[in-house]
Amino acid sequence: MCGIAGVLSFNEPVDLAQLKNMTDILIHRGPDDEGHWLSDDKSIGLGHRRLSILDLSDSGKQPMHSLNNRYVITFNGEIYNYIELRKSLQKKGYQFHTNTDTEVLLAIYDLKKENCLGELDGMFAFAIWDKIERKLFCARDRFGEKPFYYYKGKNKFIFASEIKALWANNIRKEVSNKFIYDYLLYNTLQDNNNMKSCFYCNVYKLEPSHYMTINLNGNLTTNRYWDVKTSKINHNIKLEHAKEEFLSLFKDSISKRLRSDVAVGSSLSGGLDSSSIVSLIDQLKTKNQPQKTFSARFKDFERDEGYFIKKVIEKTKGIDPYEIYPTKNSVINNLSKVIYHQDEPFGSMSISAQYEVMKLAKSKNITVLLDGQGADEFLAGYSTSIESYYHQIYKTDRLRYIQELKSYEKLYNRPFPKINFKNKLKSYSDNTFQKFAHFRRKNLSPNNSYFLGIHSDIVEQNQANLNPIHKPSNLKEHLHSSLINNGISGLLRYADRNSMANSVEVRLPFLSHNLIEFVFSLPDHFLINNAWTKYILRTCMENILPKEITWRKDKVGFEPPINNWMTDKLFAEMTNDSISKLQKNKIISSARPNLSWQYIMLANYI
Repeated sequence: MCGIAGVLSFNEPVDLAQLKNMTDILIHRGPDDEGHWLSDDKSIGLGHRRLSILDLSDSGKQPMHSLNNRYVITFNGEIYNYIELRKSLQKKGYQFHTNTDTEVLLAIYDLKKENCLGELDGMFAFAIWDKIERKLFCARDRFGEKPFYYYKGKNKFIFASEIKALWANNIRKEVSNKFIYDYLLYNTLQDNNNMKSCFYCNVYKLEPSHYMTINLNGNLTTNRYWDVKTSKINHNIKLEHAKEEFLSLFKDSISKRLRSDVAVGSSLSGGLDSSSIVSLIDQLKTKNQPQKTFSARFKDFERDEGYFIKKVIEKTKGIDPYEIYPTKNSVINNLSKVIYHQDEPFGSMSISAQYEVMKLAKSKNITVLLDGQGADEFLAGYSTSIESYYHQIYKTDRLRYIQELKSYEKLYNRPFPKINFKNKLKSYSDNTFQKFAHFRRKNLSPNNSYFLGIHSDIVEQNQANLNPIHKPSNLKEHLHSSLINNGISGLLRYADRNSMANSVEVRLPFLSHNLIEFVFSLPDHFLINNAWTKYILRTCMENILPKEITWRKDKVGFEPPINNWMTDKLFAEMTNDSISKLQKNKIISSARPNLSWQYIMLANYI
């Protein structure tokens, strides 16, 4: 896990001092070492900050050259199956002088070029310069665990792990009015219609599952290399076989993500996902290897997870647990740091609890932390997944729909929220409703209350835009959107920035493409069954986890008492100051009481 940066100049020499400025600002991502390389003609420069995880010797230093000296790489991430790839490459005649996954990545790129990406099981963002073809190849992992931001101007192409490194190369900082409009009106942090866009104009993200090539003429092409199929369903598979295969793939993913030359720990929230990982690590780790776990607790809060955390600790062996109790004061004290490291607006203060967990892990000499993120997005863990599924079976299987409604009422002791499915299905399955809403919005006065006080200049620029929120037509499309399009992108950014702010690497065993491809091949009732979400995971873990966790009905995670904290006098002052700043900058004309957090975010990033 590291920080990467680079400059490809089309008509002037790369400035080494500016490249070093970029990597200096990423020192938190890689405090162990730094490296810079310029081509002989200074048309390209690559920079690197290293957090040592594999092969802690100087031989792992980057930027790294291939053994044939044709390629130079700067790489952020981990290739979990590098051992298997290395053995395969050795059979083809490749030699290796280090024990790093970086050298393996260089070799397999030399062998297969862009086709190597399909061979990689990992999280990554990297750039490889080809000295012969004089072009830069950049790639990002399938789900976007590792960040890759770039700017392309008339004279140069610049990339980095974080946006702040682009500012260090004197890129003009200008907020996107479209982002502001969508954020205040729809509370979205990502535009589904333009997944490469971000909060700032002229700054873009290399999309997950994509690679990019750019040459010295400035010709840039981008291609997708992977997607998960939503239509290839194995209707003949039996539950027992599915459980066996799921558990095998899940264990394999965890085992590979335990590979490290430094200490590895785990997040433990008390929920199904993190508890599953902690329990399986307990089975997979070596006999005398302790597992340190890290949890956020909240005193005198009804949604504190202490009861469930204790249940996991009692059930497993060899756990060395650590807890931290974020408070209103600690969140306030850390907020400016979290804002600095996130670079763009984020959803709520809840990620401050995650920041403190990462800080705790680092204080206990843990550099690698396994975490449960990603499961909800493809295992149908959210209430919106149930709604999408019920819409689907209302249309396709009315008997199952009736059965599910009865199961839901029995399980949760309340009826499923009443929805006019006939009207809802129109908005989900065809564009009639969306077209009408778009037409109506486009013809409203910019000062209409519908626009929630956004300044009329910004409204006029954007009110004809398409709604950035998509409503998939069935469960698998919903999960695909949640996993691939936009749902998980914010959560991955929060985790990456919070962990790297503390020089900790987060690894996510649920985000194994092999596991996810298998789950997408399963019938829908393996995911939602009698109103139980994540059914396949629950049935796999029912003999491993305490039943209080396996069959939990509520969903919490690291959830702090945000509503109580937001009533603090200091937050009221922050809100008022933010409103004044946004009005002065013609971002809003009037304020709405339910948008306080959005105002604080915008005021800190404009």
